[in-house]
Formats: sequence, structure tokens, C-alpha cells
Amino acid sequence: MTIDTIDKLNKEPNNPALVAAKAILETRGNVPRLRNTLVFLAVDRTRLQDLDEVVRRYLAWESILTEQEGLDLSPHQVRQAVTQRTSAESTILARIPEAYQWLLVPEQLSPQGSMEWQAYRLSGQEALAVRASRKLRSDDQLITSYAATPLRMELDRVPLWRGDHVAIRQVVEDFARYLYLPRLKEPEVLLAAMRDGLALLTWEQETFAYAESFDESGNRYLGLRCGQQVTIPDRDTPGLLVKPEAARRQIERETAKPLPPAGDKTDGKPGAGGDKPVPPAPDQVTGPDPAPDETERAAKPRRFYGSVELDAACVTRDAGQIAEEIIAHLEGLVGAAVKITLEIEAEIPDGVPDNVVRIVTENSQALRFKNHGFEKE
Repeated sequence: MTIDTIDKLNKEPNNPALVAAKAILETRGNVPRLRNTLVFLAVDRTRLQDLDEVVRRYLAWESILTEQEGLDLSPHQVRQAVTQRTSAESTILARIPEAYQWLLVPEQLSPQGSMEWQAYRLSGQEALAVRASRKLRSDDQLITSYAATPLRMELDRVPLWRGDHVAIRQVVEDFARYLYLPRLKEPEVLLAAMRDGLALLTWEQETFAYAESFDESGNRYLGLRCGQQVTIPDRDTPGLLVKPEAARRQIERETAKPLPPAGDKTDGKPGAGGDKPVPPAPDQVTGPDPAPDETERAAKPRRFYGSVELDAACVTRDAGQIAEEIIAHLEGLVGAAVKITLEIEAEIPDGVPDNVVRIVTENSQALRFKNHGFEKE
């Protein structure tokens, strides 16, 4: 595969580099290709001749050594051939990274869009794989850390949902296959985003819920969990990501209090046959009693507030415990409006590296922080 320039690559649909890359990208025998895991290296045409020359020289000396008995070589000549072959081999190893200067990356901006190719020239002295991965990361073509909120955005944008839920293993496969999704370093990056999203206290607004499975006969999720830690050890873990609104509907349906039976009551118990309540004795009548609802509202608290400091090393665990043991009880009350605010303050005596500033700023924007920023003093 050889190319000269990016412009020439785009203007030559029959370019050998593109033809070979397309064939590899599209076919893998009879098995669908996981296309979003592939990028390609191509040789620069001006460097190909030098590489071809030294490879030919290596093969020539290798052939001489293979046929040395028939050629009746002297020991000195054999040693000379070995030296020349070793020298040619060393030159090949040096010229390969010089020749493979081009990184070809397939892209697709949307599910309806067409696939395009981007070519990037590599530089540096590291191994080819190191140079390629560094270039991909710097251009946001290879994601090594992924947040839960962008994952939810992709689930909604494409969409990746299969109805009101989607299997975890299906999401992993989708990200590995479709070019219009972010290219992740490995499945664990996606699984970590899922775990973080399931533990978020704001799961209903920003991420998703979890269920072990869906019972179609009962039209309900089994093992439904929201806003708490869930173990997802690997890409083949059974389980579902559930739309927040579907999870909320089931929670409200299964936690709703049954209405009292219709009819009159006698001594607080249901009446039978239209019995009338027994009136109080005259000496017990002291005036009209307040309505039951007014009494309950006057006697019961109507607001809760609380604040707590979390250990940064255990914030996911502690937040999940707070969600399960505090927030879940409050959210389950009819008509409850629960507001949660998270404040973060970090002091870094040695200063924050530029890459961390960029990552935290981008993630803060993606997570819709109202206020965020770095200060020098």
C-alpha cells in the first residue's frame, strides 16, 4: 500500500492503499468485520524504493546461504554471506518505520452518512504502533477514557436502544462495529462508563438503569437497579441497560400504595350492608375534628436536606450507598421532588497537567456542569 499525499489519496479511488484497506475493512471471510477496531498503515511511495532494494538484497543473501552446499562456498565465503544477510536485515528493520509514514483511518459521521478516509502522516522515533496510537489519541480518534453521559447521548442519538433496553454485550459489539460511534481503546473503557453511569445519583436525567433480564410474560424487569453500583466484570456479562423512563414506570407501578376499599367504615373497619358509623357519646363531643389530611400535614415533616463529604478514593461506592439508603426512599414518595447538587473542590499543589485540564474540562461540559473551571491561584 503506497500513497504520496493526502490530496492524492482522496483523488485516487483506485489507490492501492485504499483498495487493500477497503477490502480488509469490509470482509473477513463469512464473518462480519468489527470495523471500528481497525486502522491501517501505508507506505510512502518515495520511501518504497529504498525499502524494496534492501529487501531484495536480504533475500539474495538468504538464497545464497540456503544453497551454499551446491555453490561449494568456502567457510570464509559463508561467513561473508552471513554478515551481509545480517546487515541487510538490520537495514530493513530501520527502513520499515521510515517507509510506513501514513495512517489511514476510516470515518463515518452519522449512521446515514457515507464512509470516508482520513490520512495522517506519522512522525517520531518510537515503534509504529506507539506512533499510530499517539496520533489517534491526539486527534480524538482513539478514546482511552469514556464518560457515562456521552454514552447515554450515543444510545439516544443513533439510537442503540432495542426498545426500552439493550443488552450490555450488544452495546459492546455495536461500539466495536459501527464507525459512527467513538473508537474505544478496548471494551473495558465502555464497561467502566456503564458502571459509572449506573452508580450516578442523577441516573434518571443523565444515564440509565440496570436489569438482570426482562420478563416478557410479566412485562417487567427482573433485578432492576438504579443509582447504585453494579458489577460488570467483562463484555460477555449478561444484563441490560434500561431507559430511565421505563425504569421509573416500573418503580412507580410496584411501589404505589393500594387504595382503601370502597364503602362506609365502622370503627375504622369496612362496613357491611350500609351500616352507619356509631356517633360519639354526648359528653365526648367537643367540636368538629380536623380533617385527617390536615392533621397528617400538620404533624409530618415536609422537607429534608443534608450534606456530606465524600472520600475521593471511594466516591462511587459512597455515592451509590447514599442513593440506595437515602435518595431512593425520598424519591419513592408520591409527589416528591428531589434535587441533588454535587460540589467538587480540588487543590493540586504541583499544578494540573495540560492533558488533565483538557479531559476534565471536556467531561465537565459533556456532563452539563453549570459552573466549572481551573484557577491558577
